[in-house]
Amino acid sequence: MNAVAWPALFVSHGAPTLPVEPGATRDFLSTLGTALGRPRAVIVVSAHWETMRLAVSTAAAPQTVHDFYGFPEALYRLRYPAPGAPVLAERAAALLSEAGMSAQLMPDRGLDHGAWVPLMLMYPEADVPVTQLAVQSHLGPAHHLRIGAALRPLRDEGVLILGSGSSTHNLHEFRGRDRDAAPPQWVTEFDEWTARAVTSQRIDDLLDYRRLAPHAARNHPTEEHFLPLFVAMGAATPGTTAQRIHSGYTYGVIGMDAYRFD
Repeated sequence: MNAVAWPALFVSHGAPTLPVEPGATRDFLSTLGTALGRPRAVIVVSAHWETMRLAVSTAAAPQTVHDFYGFPEALYRLRYPAPGAPVLAERAAALLSEAGMSAQLMPDRGLDHGAWVPLMLMYPEADVPVTQLAVQSHLGPAHHLRIGAALRPLRDEGVLILGSGSSTHNLHEFRGRDRDAAPPQWVTEFDEWTARAVTSQRIDDLLDYRRLAPHAARNHPTEEHFLPLFVAMGAATPGTTAQRIHSGYTYGVIGMDAYRFD
């Protein structure tokens, strides 16, 4: 057991090019691992693994999954050869079962770019064992908040719970925009609403964000990139504060915010 629980994090992973292009979010993630220290293992809840029912990877040596197309060839040669964490995966499945949620164990699931992009920057030596947990977009925010609460004990066991998605994510709107384009008002209004709600712990408002947040459906036409935030938030110790530890944008409409939950 760790004397102090590890935080749960939500990070925005951006495009697959993030590890190889200069930028503020790349710089932030490159220092984050050093600032945090080395966990015993990482469990990543990635927006890029969607399943109908809960699933967790038990791969002992997860492959690097290049789940994108149309990018420079150099990206497809990137590898993140971190060891898997099958024991952690089974422990996570047991905790979920205790909370009334059963999870499938998936022995062949590799690391998609929602996992390896931030980890390549945070822990470039690829020496921290890692497993992935899938999201179930059709079950919504409350389901993912429950997942985080069920996994909370892992933080006392040296495990970093890492939600990886995007604070705003509308791929239809980003096409044709410059990488450094200024964010439009409909993006910043949603991002600032989210930041205020998270840091003031307005959990009920966040659960109902599609009705209450400005321009919610435009910023998240589909929910998979926002749902990892709820897992990280659910893993927080009740009564503790949440911090927005990074903010920014790429292509004007892809929010790159990050949050820490203790």
